[in-house]
Amino acid sequence: MRVDLFDFHLPEERIALRPAEPRDSARLLAVPRAGDFGDRIVRDLASLLRPGDVVVANDTRVIPARLSGIRRRGEAVARIEVTLHKREGDNQWRAFARPFKRLAQGERIDFSEGSESAVCMIEALSADVVERGIEGEVLLGFNLSGPALDEAIMRLGHMPLPPYIASKRGEDEKDSDDYQTLFARELGAVAAPTAGLHFTPELVASLEAHGIGLQRVTLHVGAGTFLPVKADDTENHRMHAEYGVVTPAVADALNEARARGGRIVSVGTTSLRILESATGEDRVVRPFAGDTSIFITPGYRFRAIDILLTNFHLPRSTLFMLVSAFSGLERMRAAYEHAIAGGYRFYSYGDACLLFGETA
Repeated sequence: MRVDLFDFHLPEERIALRPAEPRDSARLLAVPRAGDFGDRIVRDLASLLRPGDVVVANDTRVIPARLSGIRRRGEAVARIEVTLHKREGDNQWRAFARPFKRLAQGERIDFSEGSESAVCMIEALSADVVERGIEGEVLLGFNLSGPALDEAIMRLGHMPLPPYIASKRGEDEKDSDDYQTLFARELGAVAAPTAGLHFTPELVASLEAHGIGLQRVTLHVGAGTFLPVKADDTENHRMHAEYGVVTPAVADALNEARARGGRIVSVGTTSLRILESATGEDRVVRPFAGDTSIFITPGYRFRAIDILLTNFHLPRSTLFMLVSAFSGLERMRAAYEHAIAGGYRFYSYGDACLLFGETA
């Protein structure tokens, strides 16, 4: 499909720079398959679902994946910033580097220079450029590995706020909490599964009180989620792989819930993508552990989920393509027009919508 079909104009003032407080006070736009939209708040979620439904959240935890370093080439010094996006081994990460053109294969980036921890040389962190890819991607081989590398990244890294927030304000201490979900447990994401940011203990208690189940899956969201689709046609766009897990216990719980007539409610596009990767044409969810690069566009037949809770996404993005596949392009265009006119807040720290699929 032509990528320009997924374009729309969003006024700058609709981009949220901070989350709602409390989190479940964010606005929620209910989008049925047909009929009027419903203006609600996230705290109303349980009343929009049914007993026996199961909500599925992503329990990935964001790491401080943005690292600043120095590349030396003789007397020439260049400042390099990398955003890690996928681990490839004990000491290797794929990353997006800026400025990409100043890095050659085999060169080293020192990430500890200027850091107070650099006084202890055993803690110094550096990486060699093992491979240069396309679109600013590099494969980095670090001098540390395993838990030692994890600790160094936690110490030296910065929270990887999305570009549309980072370009308007600096990262601060509040973001270290604001950019993690209530479910965050498994370290590995470099972007938050943002629909999960709306959940509070009170909201979870409300779901439980209404007989609505809660299950957790893992998808380590990569920085590729922020990349614009540069191709003119969706067939020419390359998705970056992300690692995910659906355990046997979760697969069994979801299959049992559906057999009893319950609906599967995905918290965000990340939970949706790992569930769809784990589900066959027979609509049976199976255990899954591995990479997925699933790319969902209109025409896709959904197998795993019935309802999607998700934030409002960027124009021309793979995520707007996904929600258009779920609810229909014209329906989503109308929903976004309603949200923009009604003052809804967009993107990672913004409001949410609840989309009901054909099986709901």
